[in-house]
Amino acid sequence: MRHITVLQNEAVLELALNASSLVVDATLGSGGHSRAILEKLGKTGTYIGMDADQSAIDSAKDWIEKYKAESHLVHANFKNIDAVIKDLNLQCVDAILADLGWRIEQFEDSGKGFSFNSDDPLLMTFGNPADYAFTAGDIVNEWDEQDIANVIYGYGGERFSRRIAKAIVEYRKKQKIETAKELSEIVRNSTPSFYRKGKVNPATKTFQGLRIAVNDELSVLEEFIEKAFEALCPKGRLAIISFHSLEDKIVKECFKSYARDQVGLLVNKKPIIPTEEELRANPRSRSAKLRIIEKL
Repeated sequence: MRHITVLQNEAVLELALNASSLVVDATLGSGGHSRAILEKLGKTGTYIGMDADQSAIDSAKDWIEKYKAESHLVHANFKNIDAVIKDLNLQCVDAILADLGWRIEQFEDSGKGFSFNSDDPLLMTFGNPADYAFTAGDIVNEWDEQDIANVIYGYGGERFSRRIAKAIVEYRKKQKIETAKELSEIVRNSTPSFYRKGKVNPATKTFQGLRIAVNDELSVLEEFIEKAFEALCPKGRLAIISFHSLEDKIVKECFKSYARDQVGLLVNKKPIIPTEEELRANPRSRSAKLRIIEKL
């Protein structure tokens, strides 16, 4: 399955780029937004592509040289955007884009247990697992039942979190939970039959909750927004595409605080969402929301 970039035209349009813009794509991914950005830049423009996934950086090296702008590819989590800009000896940038969604390749080919039906180990880390305090495997095999339920409910919004957590603890008494497929089956078997018959895999919210906990995604997002806004030049724009309510709430509240403090201007009071045409072409885009703020 091929990854389809969400809100590609809308996001790049709202960055208000010109040929000489200095742009940071903080989540390079499959390069859909990157290519659209680079089409807008000329020889005097500068593009910086960041990603915590080394495979995204490696893939971009194959196509990025055909564009005119000066380009830099950096293997780094977007929370380190300040260090990346400093290392490139830049004072500020004109535009920053972050797409908080997931590439299909990250689920299918990561080897880290993001895909429900894979025999991959339960890691769920964006970067090198050795750099993380714990993995998804640590959570399901070592944490208390109540803590597991809290993660699944708090970060995943899973209404059957207690049943799932109890099933996980009962299972691990007999044997260690090793793979993503194994965990997916535990979740499936612990939920009601009607829940298992839906279009969405019953393990979706459990996996989401574990992934967010492992990568500390919400705190990292808050850190990124603060550093990204600080890095903008006057009139520079920060655009963020989120995909679930917890992310969007953080983006919304942070942007509103900048507007209240009169240091930022909300480019759109309401989030931009996919058109009916995009929804038909890519149903996965249904939860996407784009918010933009301009630095005053």
